[in-house]
Amino acid sequence: MTTTQDTELTELDLREVAERAGRDLEDASALEILTWAIDTFGTSFCVTSSMEDAVVAHLASRVRAGVDVVFLDTGYHFPETIGTRDAVEAVMDVNVITLTPRQTVAEQDAEFGPKLHDRDPDLCCAMRKVKPLEEGLSSYTAWATGLRRDESPTRANTPVVGWDEKRRKVKVSPIARWTQDDVDAYVAEHGVLTNPLLMDGYGSVGCAPCTRRLLEGEDARAGRWSGSNKTECGIHG
Repeated sequence: MTTTQDTELTELDLREVAERAGRDLEDASALEILTWAIDTFGTSFCVTSSMEDAVVAHLASRVRAGVDVVFLDTGYHFPETIGTRDAVEAVMDVNVITLTPRQTVAEQDAEFGPKLHDRDPDLCCAMRKVKPLEEGLSSYTAWATGLRRDESPTRANTPVVGWDEKRRKVKVSPIARWTQDDVDAYVAEHGVLTNPLLMDGYGSVGCAPCTRRLLEGEDARAGRWSGSNKTECGIHG
């Protein structure tokens, strides 16, 4: 099958491919969306994972064994998150690629002072998440995320396939239309690895200094950057 690797597509071509697929695949299953992405982009496609769970990685591995799964090790992760990454690498048929920032936490502290995440979380995220991902995705044409519309108001309009303006790439969100119940059912049916913190009161798992357990009635991402106006790290908005 011909993929985009076999032909030279301009940015405008790719944008049109993404927008058309977003319309055509709106009602498709997650597996159908990932099959389209892998058939279209081949090895120029990867899955990104925060290791909150391995649902999208598992789905993609059912389409193509050995699919690249990109993980950002910010230096601030909970031990449970690193453990989930190691378990995914050990038991799933995927190729885990770990990205790291240019500076260690100690080097960042020396230049900017300790606890930059408390004083300027946007800058901290930019250096430890956004920039490393931008560099790590440079060899890919398309990437997949685990974004869901029900997670928060800022994600309510997430397309199943869209154009990533920041990175000039096709962005695939195969479970955008899923609910938490859908995720739970898939995890139970397939025995998919999940971060233990999800069973310990956390609705969304990010860097340890900027993540807390949820209070009753809060949406899944309310525990991220609690007490500030920040709702996204900058990767997705």
